[in-house]
This record gives sequence, structure tokens and C-alpha cells, in this order.
Amino acid sequence: MKILLLSCCAPCSCAVIEKLAGNHTDFAVVFYNPNIRPFSEYQKRRDENLRVCEKYGVKMIELEYDNERWQELTSGLENEPERGKRCDICFEMRLKRVMEYAKENGFDVVSSVLGASRWKDLNQVNRIACLASEQTSVPYMEIEARKCGMQQRRLDLIKELNLYNQKYCGCKPAKV
Repeated sequence: MKILLLSCCAPCSCAVIEKLAGNHTDFAVVFYNPNIRPFSEYQKRRDENLRVCEKYGVKMIELEYDNERWQELTSGLENEPERGKRCDICFEMRLKRVMEYAKENGFDVVSSVLGASRWKDLNQVNRIACLASEQTSVPYMEIEARKCGMQQRRLDLIKELNLYNQKYCGCKPAKV
């Protein structure tokens, strides 16, 4: 089974990448995060993802930075709280695009670490992923990145690798 793992940032994905690589899983990481602003922040997160992937010998794919489309889709939801309707739309946009890429490029299943952070609602991510899966006919595989020591390993790797650890999810609805 060939997995395409959507990564939002290196701190959220490092323990999952380490585990999958250590288990010799056939996978690649995809960086598709048009929600991240400003662009300089996007670049920092992309570069840290690449650094983690290179450490574990994992291919990283970068898809287009389509912040204008993200802004159009989330317009009117600027005051939504974290875990609100804006997150639903954001997750759906990103997961559908990654699933389309997976289908076109020979991946069997898509997974993500979008719910790894305690700031995100894992049930919300999985619900939207199931919707995107139905719309694209690409299976979604849930990954638990918080339990069974994964949260602690993630925190340890952030320190060990001196990863850039951002202070916000990525979306800043107001133009910056």
C-alpha cells in the first residue's frame, strides 16, 4: 500500500514520519498548505518539512501555493473560531486536492497529520476527510498522532531536531 501523507508542518508530522519510515512503509509526504500566511511563514514551514523528510529519506512533494483560492473559499468566515466552519472548508480544500493528486500519481491511500495538534479537532479532520474521500473515491487512512507515546515523541523530536515551531495554525484570515 502506497500512502500519501498530508503534512501541515514539521512539528505535527515529525513523529509520524519517523514511525512510518522506521516501519519501512511505502509513503511520501505532501505539503499542500495554501492557508498559511504570510508567504514567508509558508516557506519556513515548507523548508522544515523538507528537512525532516530528508533526515528520514522520505520524498516530499510540494503542491501549488493557492492562497487566493483559499481566501475565496473562506471569505465571510474570518471571525470563525478555531475548529469552526473555516476549518471545515480549509480541510476539505486541502484533502480533496491531495486526494486528486494521489489518484493521478499512483498512491493507494491518503492520510494526514492535520489533527495531530491539540489545537485541532481530530474528529472534525476525520469527518471532512471521509467527505473528501467520498467525493474523490480515494481512501483515507486515519493516523493517531497523539496517543501511544506519539505526542511525547513529537515533543522530543521538536527539541532534538531544533524544529521551527510556529505559534499559530497558519491561517490569518485578514490580509497580511
